[in-house]
Amino acid sequence: MSERDDRPFTPEQIAAAKDESIDFSDLPELDEGFWERAELVEPDLTDQITMRVKRSVLAYFKAPGKGYQTRMNRVLESYVRHRTGESGDAGEGASR
Repeated sequence: MSERDDRPFTPEQIAAAKDESIDFSDLPELDEGFWERAELVEPDLTDQITMRVKRSVLAYFKAPGKGYQTRMNRVLESYVRHRTGESGDAGEGASR
């Protein structure tokens, strides 16, 4: 048995690798229910910004704990949907 090398591959090593040399032994086989249990994960289409917010507003959104930025984004997204009459994701087009 050969010694396992856990160092990450370089892009050049990945490009040069032959399909036959890839070890799939630690990957489970997909069963019949795989696609039935699979969930669609939408890409994160957010932009990182810097924004000034009143301390009281920030404290309100931070009070419940982790996830305050997500909560703030949901409120802003809901406002944009209401103002534009959209029913879906307001992130694309409406805020640009």
